[in-house]
Amino acid sequence: MPAPDVGIGTAPGARPRSRVPRDASQAARDLNYSGSMLRISPSTYPGGATLRLEGRLAGPWVEELARCWASMTATRDARSIRVDLEAVTFIDPAGKVLLRTMHERGTALLGSGCMTRAILAEIETES
Repeated sequence: MPAPDVGIGTAPGARPRSRVPRDASQAARDLNYSGSMLRISPSTYPGGATLRLEGRLAGPWVEELARCWASMTATRDARSIRVDLEAVTFIDPAGKVLLRTMHERGTALLGSGCMTRAILAEIETES
């Protein structure tokens, strides 16, 4: 009978539990985003709100930003919200789609980096 899966701090000689994901697509997602982070800092001011982003707008962080933005738009008009992309270092295709949706609903997108300006210009011409 094989030894049961056990974790850290178990009996001596016990076999550690495998940390390998069960399907290949999940393994690829974990590899691509394991070191990526996105900080989302919401702030409010009279008449509006800002979501300040820092890091990579990619993978699971796109969905997290969508949740934060939806939460804000539930209590205020989307046109009163600004998304500050000054400290964003990368935007994946799903992130571009989300930003386009935000822009189409009236949210102001702010950014000054070369990559960010190009993406914002692309979003503005397609809307």
